[in-house]
Amino acid sequence: MRKFVVDCWNAIMDHEKNPLRNIPDLNVRHMIMQILAFMWSAVFALQFANAYYAFAISSIAHIVFLAAVVITVATFKVAEKQPWRFGTYHSYSRTRGYTIAHDDKGNPYKVYFDKNDPGGEHE
Repeated sequence: MRKFVVDCWNAIMDHEKNPLRNIPDLNVRHMIMQILAFMWSAVFALQFANAYYAFAISSIAHIVFLAAVVITVATFKVAEKQPWRFGTYHSYSRTRGYTIAHDDKGNPYKVYFDKNDPGGEHE
């Protein structure tokens, strides 16, 4: 029974197993799943709960859930393509005379301070 439920869930919710897998653009697949989620939240709210408030709450819950998924995926993509963005925070003191910056490819390099600059945040 458990396998049946998992298979049914995957047949509908897994974009790599349902008919949406034929759409090559992942962004389009995601948007269609969002529209379907919104539609089904409306159907359940209006048919079973017979309440507009239930629809509003369900819609907001779906939007928040999907936004969390999008933020998670975006974070994973940045970590995959630009891992240096999550590296250490370089806050070397002025006594070292330089700070560390990164170029477009993520390679670190030294940026030397001006010798005549006394430094400090509150000058």
